[in-house]
Amino acid sequence: MHIPSEQDFIQQLSIDCVIFGYEDKKLKVLVSTLNFNGNFQALPGGFVYQNEDIDDAANRTLKERTGISEIYLDQFFVFGKAARKNQNFLDELIRLNPQMPFDGKQNKDQYDWFTKRFVSIGYYALVDIKKVIPMKTDLDKSIQWCNVYELPDLIIDHNEIVSKALESLRLNLDKKLLAFNLLSETFTMKEAQELYESIFNKTFARNNFQKKILDMDVLERLEKKFTGAANKAPFLYRIKDKAKADESPKMM
Repeated sequence: MHIPSEQDFIQQLSIDCVIFGYEDKKLKVLVSTLNFNGNFQALPGGFVYQNEDIDDAANRTLKERTGISEIYLDQFFVFGKAARKNQNFLDELIRLNPQMPFDGKQNKDQYDWFTKRFVSIGYYALVDIKKVIPMKTDLDKSIQWCNVYELPDLIIDHNEIVSKALESLRLNLDKKLLAFNLLSETFTMKEAQELYESIFNKTFARNNFQKKILDMDVLERLEKKFTGAANKAPFLYRIKDKAKADESPKMM
């Protein structure tokens, strides 16, 4: 394992990534179980090299965990409260993993590096979950998708980070057409509604939802989806003009 304090990272600055995916009518988040004794679960994250742009650090982290590089990525918040420190988490980690090289008694420099206040820049990413094979690093015991509304207790303030990311996603959903990054290239109106309902955690009236989506004038209607019953098959849609779509008004 590479020891961060011995690498050329910016001190007391970190990146935390909320990677959203959508599957089985559920909005999901990629969560890592850390490769230590004990049940430590966390968002994918990392540090920033001295000569690295912040966005590049976030993209590097995302590619390491998803295996893909063409991902919608948005910086949404900076977590920097004065009391935001890793000490309680690290002390418990050391207690359960005495072999670690971060013990404050034996490796004070390492311990001090990790337990100072860290400012974390939050990013959220939107991926087509069918294209992602979650990838472990040497820090991960496992990495898996979790329902955003049924998350386990995560380390430090990572549950708060997910909540803030979801809040930001909802606020920008229609202005930036973010929802469609979570669907396949073509989709039915029903699939779009189910996705919106999973993001807002509530149901919408079908006719009102369809009218509002179509009034945004950003979708192109394609052939019907083959179901074996042509008269009942739903139409497929896709985004028709990204430049125009970016100018669309906020819907909800």
